[in-house]
Amino acid sequence: MDHKIISARSDDLEFVLNLNQRNTPAVSDSSFEMISYFLKVSEYFKIMTIDEKPIGFLIALMPGKDYHSDNYRWFNNNYSSFIYIDRIVILEKYQRRGYGKILYNDLLHFSKGKALKLACEVNTRPMNLHSIKFHDKFGFYKVGTQDTENGKKKVSLLMFDN
Repeated sequence: MDHKIISARSDDLEFVLNLNQRNTPAVSDSSFEMISYFLKVSEYFKIMTIDEKPIGFLIALMPGKDYHSDNYRWFNNNYSSFIYIDRIVILEKYQRRGYGKILYNDLLHFSKGKALKLACEVNTRPMNLHSIKFHDKFGFYKVGTQDTENGKKKVSLLMFDN
């Protein structure tokens, strides 16, 4: 199967939002307005396609954006050089086939010389064991934890040295 990584366009936003919403709470709830905002402010907003059909996406932002995410703010307050992985989602039938790793490696290549670290968080409440294992295997390490959404969620804050 022929995969490509392409820059997201406004035509992709409906796919991104639908895939995002099907994968909550593993990723945060979103809206068309929020996904549109990401298209304007994200340094990295890519779509992975197989045979020209979208199968996933990754959104990442540099520091200093007007983005009201508790986790993004935590990294902004504690680090000066990073690219924050806000969300990555792969269609279920393509999960656990290496496509997330391909997107992360593309982001690493993109961020060389722009950011010293990759930053992200993984839910520990509700537990997202698949994501925890993925990030551990990739080489991320824990730099903190925090409760979000009034205690409904707890996250492990992770970094990867670029």
